[in-house]
Amino acid sequence: MSDHWTETKLETITYVKNEGGPTLGYSANSGVNIIVEDGFAFKDLNKDGKLDKYEDWRLPAEERAKDLASKMSIEQIAGLMLYSAHQAVPASHGFFTASYNGKPYSESGAKPHDLSDEQIKFLTQDHLRHVLLTFVESPEIAAHWNNKVQALAESTGLGIPANNSSDPRHGSDASKEYNAGAGGAISMWPETLGLAAAFDPELVHQFGKIAAQEYRALGIATALSPQIDIATDPRWSRFDGTFGEDSRLSADLAKAYVDGFQTSFEEESPSDGWGAGSVNAMVKHWPGGGSGEGGRDAHFGYGKFAVYPGNNFEEHLIPFLDGAFKLSGGTEKASAIMPYYTISYNQDQVNGENVGNAYNAHIIGNLLRDKYGYDGVVCTDWGITDDEGTDITRLFPGGRAWGVEEGYTASERHYKALMAGVDQFGGNNDAGPVIEAYHIGVAEHGEAYMRARFEQSAVRLLKNMFRVGLFENPYCDPEQTTRIVGNAEFMTAGYEAQLKSLVLLKNKGNVLPIQKLKTVYIPKRFRPAGTNWIGFPTAAFDGYSVNMDVIQKYFNVTDDPETADFAMVFITGADSGSGYSKADAEAGGNGYVPISLQYAPYTAEHAREISIAGDERDVLNRSYKGKTVTTTNASDLEAVLRTKEVMKGKPVIVSLQLSKPSIVAEFEAEADAIIAAFGVQDQAILDMITGEAEPSGLLPMQMPANMKTVEEQLEDVAHDMEVHVDSEGNAYDFAYGLNWSGIIVDDRTKHYGKKK
Repeated sequence: MSDHWTETKLETITYVKNEGGPTLGYSANSGVNIIVEDGFAFKDLNKDGKLDKYEDWRLPAEERAKDLASKMSIEQIAGLMLYSAHQAVPASHGFFTASYNGKPYSESGAKPHDLSDEQIKFLTQDHLRHVLLTFVESPEIAAHWNNKVQALAESTGLGIPANNSSDPRHGSDASKEYNAGAGGAISMWPETLGLAAAFDPELVHQFGKIAAQEYRALGIATALSPQIDIATDPRWSRFDGTFGEDSRLSADLAKAYVDGFQTSFEEESPSDGWGAGSVNAMVKHWPGGGSGEGGRDAHFGYGKFAVYPGNNFEEHLIPFLDGAFKLSGGTEKASAIMPYYTISYNQDQVNGENVGNAYNAHIIGNLLRDKYGYDGVVCTDWGITDDEGTDITRLFPGGRAWGVEEGYTASERHYKALMAGVDQFGGNNDAGPVIEAYHIGVAEHGEAYMRARFEQSAVRLLKNMFRVGLFENPYCDPEQTTRIVGNAEFMTAGYEAQLKSLVLLKNKGNVLPIQKLKTVYIPKRFRPAGTNWIGFPTAAFDGYSVNMDVIQKYFNVTDDPETADFAMVFITGADSGSGYSKADAEAGGNGYVPISLQYAPYTAEHAREISIAGDERDVLNRSYKGKTVTTTNASDLEAVLRTKEVMKGKPVIVSLQLSKPSIVAEFEAEADAIIAAFGVQDQAILDMITGEAEPSGLLPMQMPANMKTVEEQLEDVAHDMEVHVDSEGNAYDFAYGLNWSGIIVDDRTKHYGKKK
């Protein structure tokens, strides 16, 4: 029988093309050889000279996964259950220390794509196979690094490849100029909230398809996205990572996003949609993390409680049940899901536990697994099994084991999560606690039970790797990577999406569009030094918050308002911090302060007298009633008001960069036009201002009238605020936006708009 395959070599990688089947890739350094059966080629991953079921690409992913899981040791399965801490390329650019042959990167002579000592250890000794990738020096370097990771993984044990992943990495660099025909490091799109502002599932599907191609070219086979929590509290710091506050819009966009990522773009993909072009989507965060009390976030102990004063828990499940779990592209469901850190307060109707969602047997086992039939991978959020740090205002170091901070070892936390239905542990490089959790289970249930429980998780994890073709070819061609990632076509698609995401809130007297080459005055912006939400310091800023080189291609620029035809003021939404103050705690208070959405100092007169949630580890009553906070960017408000004064009646245009709702009442009447942007390039805003593009975006959330309505709204309920009404009589409600003709009324507003 003649062979049905051909072989080529590229550097150290051999590629084998099977007729009507997958292309195989293996490293010359891994010890893997080819087995030929029925004229087709297969990789002998465990190097035993025979074709095992898991090596046979003709078999279903489930059968292959079960065969491989049965061959794995408990130590190997424990490694499969690990998901690495954040890794940069080179590793020295990341959050954690990295060495190369025992030396710092700068002294080692290592190349940017070389593996660090720590990476080699977790791949070989801890059998880790899921790697979270952050910064990469360039697409080409990322491809070379991936190939080194895969060659090392392929050379050890059963030859299980690495499943590299990424948080969203397609955000825009505002200062960069878009030029048709020019490429970039990766295509640039609006933030997730900006994608939502287009109210266009097809656009989100297009993003998923393009992002998947770029991910696979970088060696990334899993996306830690989309974030489909409905952001029902306007103060939440992660609002901009969501599709907004509406459950129906979020469900439709979740479905489109996951279909785009998971449905393979390869022509030879099977009918189920999976293939070598697929990227697994890990949707987050079950059962929804957008209802933190007071808008606080659960990365920190002071924000650990999600509350449901409106008894609206069920609506938060809609984007999962009607979106990510009901796909159109053949892959059926998102392949993985991540619970949030939050304690879904008093929502465990079976065991009465108030513990973090990943530890909650009701929320994971009874609901997600049993009631809703989800059998994909459940991976914890990062660092939930570590002990809490001593400084609760910093993200690193320290864990987020909410509800099980005391009375549990790290191993016992792993065991509790496993018994709840979790398969994988985010941010854990060390297999030791997982192996210890296995032994805890053996003592309680017996070896056969725990072996079966470990294999159950292994099969789920391996299926996701088989379905996207990693066992056949996990390697990248660096030249192809350079051609694909950030190519001109993808950059154009991203830029067009940015234009569609812009929301024109106000256009008094049709001041927009403005003719090119008019003379513009732009005030400088000042922000004091501070800290970001991770707890790291941020430098003071005093200068232009826009790329003036780009501005000068559209308008003449002057520093003299007297000679200007109009003014543009670039500001961001009000930022008062995260709802906790060390200074307040040190002064004898409970530490809890308001999160304000207004620029002027805010005193919480309408806050709750007694918080819904609290615990004895911290304080039972987390109320902040009567306390005052100031914003870090009060100067933004001052800039608008001062510009209005110096322009003496000439038009003032405000570009408002939003990461969540903001109170515009303090400046709206002084602005002739207001544009809301969600993470776009400066050029996109200028193209809209000059009429190169007509505004078409709609608000994916309400803009509150004042802080009273913010305090009185219910954290778990959408669309329940009094909204701002501007000087033109327009209400800044969900699905509101203007085009050049006035208020937009179209199929999108009819379908998604609030029913009267």
